[in-house]
Amino acid sequence: MPDLLVAASAPPAGIALAAAVTTDLVAEIRSRHDLSPLATAATGRLTTGAVLFGVSLKGSERITLQMTGNGPIGSIAADAWLLEPELLGARGYAGNPSADLPLNAAGKFDVAGAIGTGSLQVTKSYDVGQPYVGIVPLYSGEIAEDIASYLVNSEQIPSVVALGVLANPDGVLAAGGVIAQVLPGADDRAIAALEERALAMPPVTKLISEGADAHALLHALAGSLELRAHRALEIRFACTCSREKVEAALLSMGAGELRALAAERSESEAACEFCKKRYIFTSDELRELAERIA
Repeated sequence: MPDLLVAASAPPAGIALAAAVTTDLVAEIRSRHDLSPLATAATGRLTTGAVLFGVSLKGSERITLQMTGNGPIGSIAADAWLLEPELLGARGYAGNPSADLPLNAAGKFDVAGAIGTGSLQVTKSYDVGQPYVGIVPLYSGEIAEDIASYLVNSEQIPSVVALGVLANPDGVLAAGGVIAQVLPGADDRAIAALEERALAMPPVTKLISEGADAHALLHALAGSLELRAHRALEIRFACTCSREKVEAALLSMGAGELRALAAERSESEAACEFCKKRYIFTSDELRELAERIA
């Protein structure tokens, strides 16, 4: 079952919905970063949240979510952008990929404990103009609740958000999420029905494990709402790093630092924090970079 993001609306009710299956995406992130099961759950949930936000992206717009706390995982970040009109790229990483804690009282990954207290930052980059940056204190450390809290407090959009990652030491078994946003003028009865439906809905990972795709997740949350389909996007792990960007970062160090680094070792290595790709620069290459500045 390929990873997919789908969006729809229920115009009479005034509700917009989106659902995504992100199992392959989260598995790729886990593999690249060698994440512990707990770090996989946290990073996978946040990355799925970024994917759900991505349903509204156009052109070269980008959405970035970053959670920073005082827990053992430190910080986690994820972003999403369009690779093609019907293809969404996404990536994520954890500050401490080995973070581990006992299961919480409910017998689930203690993501809230791993993150601790801190903040959620949402950055929206547009084709034109300055990025929008919103920062809110973490509501609970449970990522779905924190995204819902951000939406209601920063964007005045009451929302239902559910995110899930089912992982073990051997890999990712299921990952995905759903979101329903209440639009201005929404029908009160429809909102009440949506809230009841969300409370009764099985965990998204259970549905995915039983064979549900993104469309099925969408209808599981929508219930009897009449939906109008809007968009379907395939999801793929992607990264925007390049050797040219690493060179630009090295140039920012200054000629003196580059010459000193070239004198210390025959090769220097830089690794992308998102995809872990390694870029090797020889001492001669570093000296050539220094000459560009001099």
